Amino acid sequence: MVKTPVVPWRDLDVFVTGHTGFKGSWLCHWLRKLGCKVHGFALDPPTEPNMFSVARVADILASDVRADLRDPDAVASALHRANPHVIFHLAAQPLVREGYRDPIGTISTNVLGTANVLEAARKAPSLKAVVVVTTDKVYENREWLHPYSETDPLGGYDPYSASKAAAEIISASYRSSYFAQHDAARIATARAGNVIGGGDWGKDRLIPDCMTSFASGTPVELRNPKSVRPWQHVLEPLSGYIALAEKLVQTEQSGFDRSWNFGPDSVDDAEVGAVAKLAAEIWGEAADVRLAEDAGPQPHEAGLLRLDSTLARTSLGWTPQWTLPAALEQTVAWQKAWRRGDDMAAVTASQIDTYCATRAS
Repeated sequence: MVKTPVVPWRDLDVFVTGHTGFKGSWLCHWLRKLGCKVHGFALDPPTEPNMFSVARVADILASDVRADLRDPDAVASALHRANPHVIFHLAAQPLVREGYRDPIGTISTNVLGTANVLEAARKAPSLKAVVVVTTDKVYENREWLHPYSETDPLGGYDPYSASKAAAEIISASYRSSYFAQHDAARIATARAGNVIGGGDWGKDRLIPDCMTSFASGTPVELRNPKSVRPWQHVLEPLSGYIALAEKLVQTEQSGFDRSWNFGPDSVDDAEVGAVAKLAAEIWGEAADVRLAEDAGPQPHEAGLLRLDSTLARTSLGWTPQWTLPAALEQTVAWQKAWRRGDDMAAVTASQIDTYCATRAS
């Protein structure tokens, strides 16, 4: 069962941008289990198949608006109708390689889109909290061994990373300019590492590539097997976002309207190649991994990136619950259930319950 939250979520109106995406779909299911009235704003699902359709997210929504984040009138209209108590802003162009292919689209979506949400948010009378989701790639990455903390400098080698760092700055600006009053809603930003989980069919992503290759009986080919990432199941950062929103909503609490890291324990920072091989072992059935043939010059991606989540652990009481092997087992189980034709809304709800039971124990 879902643990009783600190904030009475039941019947609260919650506005989720990016609800048709992988992370957004999982978040909508979790919020609905808490009793929220969930309002979504996003483009159509980005892939086919997709988590939103497979897990029947539309069935649990109070409203479902399909529009572009870069359209300020559409954002303002949808948010006005929802009149939310809490906003989770997840909508984005989320891929490094797509950022290289379409830098202007990436920057306009991630920067101007965030500004449009915050501009509409400051006119929402019932609003108490805004959680803006960015990424671990907002940091000026020097490829060093120690993990990045929330006070480290922002940067952005590539257009995607720069756009997310800019979204952090925009959020901080709105927080100090428009949400500094005692009775105003509170804004926080959340930075998470690579997330995995069932229902992810995103392009240029390791685990979706693994799942597709394993199911078809072909080896998955790795571009950068030595790159180190902080891997975690999608429910880990989502639990952090919800815990953060609870703190923001509590008017007697202060100091939570700031940036936060949500990353795995250091033992779950792992090379791409090691993660792919572990996924293959868990999948079984002759799943295989090999290095990609030389495809010529590749766009720059960070080779080493780690997060320090001490602040979330000490101030929010948030800690990761599933090790990397456990996260991969849940991911493989979800994907195999889908391939069997199981009820994926029920499977999704069951995995959320399992995760919450682990957190409550």
